[in-house]
Amino acid sequence: MESLASTTLYLAIAVCGVATAAYWAHTLGLRLVVRGFVTPLGEGPSVATIERGDGNGWSSATGRFATAMTWTALALLAVSLVARWQAVDYAPWSNMYEFTIAFASAILGFYAAFEQVYVRREAPASGRSPRVLGSVALPVVLAGLLLAAIFFPSDIHPLVPALQNTDILAIHVGAMILAYSALSVSFAAAVLYLAQGGARNRFDRLPKSRLLDEIAYKSVMVGFPLLAGGIALGAYWANSAWGRYWGWDPKETSALLTLLVYGVYLHMRGLRKWSGARSSVVLVVGFGAVLFTYFVVNLWVSGLHSYAGV
Repeated sequence: MESLASTTLYLAIAVCGVATAAYWAHTLGLRLVVRGFVTPLGEGPSVATIERGDGNGWSSATGRFATAMTWTALALLAVSLVARWQAVDYAPWSNMYEFTIAFASAILGFYAAFEQVYVRREAPASGRSPRVLGSVALPVVLAGLLLAAIFFPSDIHPLVPALQNTDILAIHVGAMILAYSALSVSFAAAVLYLAQGGARNRFDRLPKSRLLDEIAYKSVMVGFPLLAGGIALGAYWANSAWGRYWGWDPKETSALLTLLVYGVYLHMRGLRKWSGARSSVVLVVGFGAVLFTYFVVNLWVSGLHSYAGV
């Protein structure tokens, strides 16, 4: 099972790389064209060229191909996670290697779900495909998978005593993974919103700012309660493992500050003068807080949550 988990992970990385390139080609309006040349002696060689003009965003073969690659990668990652779960006999997110793969997989899953909803909902006549969001989301997924495969050890070790409550491990850490992943979609939407210049809608191929703002808001509405619930579950687990609900451990403090950043975003979005670009900046800062909580605290700040396995 460990071999199957590794094989499907590497296949998923390759497919994600192809999907990332396809999303960028879709965003830029590029397509791959193969033309055969005719010479006086007959048929000549075929030459592949990259050209502009890949439909209006909705009829884009490149966009549909990128979506197909996204779902293929997601299926491969699902197999990898299930195989790893079988190999270790507990939820596969107990160290940085496992958590990073699960985190990247969940980002891909949330992105694919949001894309599916909005591609079906938005009128094709608008010419602005929500698939463009993939040009920001997929590089984040690819970077996470590469980071796990290259830098984090995949060795299987027995769980440390504090992690041996495997049921709460699955639920608490799983909730945090889902929360961070949903919030990653809001980051992608916020980046494109800022690129659009808000209501100016500077780029014809990007979704309109109204749609980007809606996607960002709805992803936070999914991620925020998951994050709050995950922190509450962590406090419950801390009481059984360490005899206290809250101890201002670096991981606890950082996760709480991340929750507060997104709480500020929800408050700001309700104020007309602070919505739009300003609230998008808060989402970018919020995703920075997610990455700080995930990477910096786990790798460089010692505390009771130091289970990185590196």
